[in-house]
Amino acid sequence: MAEIFVAVIGASHCSAEEAANAEAVGRELAKRRVVVICGGLGGVMEAACRGVVAEGGLTVGILPGDNPQEANPYVKIPIATGLGYARNVIIVKSAQAVIAVGGSYGTLSEIAFAFQNGLPVIGLNTWTIAEPGGKENPIIMAQEPVEAVDKALAAVRGKTASRRSTGGKRG
Repeated sequence: MAEIFVAVIGASHCSAEEAANAEAVGRELAKRRVVVICGGLGGVMEAACRGVVAEGGLTVGILPGDNPQEANPYVKIPIATGLGYARNVIIVKSAQAVIAVGGSYGTLSEIAFAFQNGLPVIGLNTWTIAEPGGKENPIIMAQEPVEAVDKALAAVRGKTASRRSTGGKRG
């Protein structure tokens, strides 16, 4: 089976609750052998990576600056881009699903990029979005970390199955 890549996104400064949720998401993703991609810095990103590493998983940090040493200590593969917030596109394009934990405006931009690229976004105490015309929030909400991971992986597997049947490309 091919590797599954899930982006965990959120603010670089977060509450204790958001950090605990992000770490639990990271642990659960690692237990299921999912590669975790993030922005590589602090807050939600560091907490998610800490959870992944605690379970022996793999983390990739797509960094905004030029120095791979800026990555949090739990990033196993730091990728320095020198792109600032534009690196958010790379984070999303590298994933098959996105889990948003809390978040700030950078998180909101990643959510938008995910939707533009047809990726499922699972939310854990994150933004709510109303599309023009009052269409329901397109973010798939979860109440707790394991549910967020369950929903992300179900969405990836459903998307993979539909691509196989239609011959489509990776989303």
